[in-house]
Amino acid sequence: MPLNILQETKKQKQFDWISAFTGLVLLLCALSLISIAFSLRPVAKWASNQNICVEQETTKSQAPISWGVRKCNGRSKVYQVK
Repeated sequence: MPLNILQETKKQKQFDWISAFTGLVLLLCALSLISIAFSLRPVAKWASNQNICVEQETTKSQAPISWGVRKCNGRSKVYQVK
């Protein structure tokens, strides 16, 4: 019986190391995803501003959405609606 108890103790220690390693890997993955999310915040803010600009321009001038996109990107002089 003592041999059987020693084998179970070794298995428990090995399982604890595997769980700790898995937890560490998951923590690193979560931290990297958080850093990616924070680095994409300026892009999300710009996209939101573009949506607002396009909606306002198409409502104001009764023009198609494609013209509103060009106007918000500063290219409206090339593509003027008549």
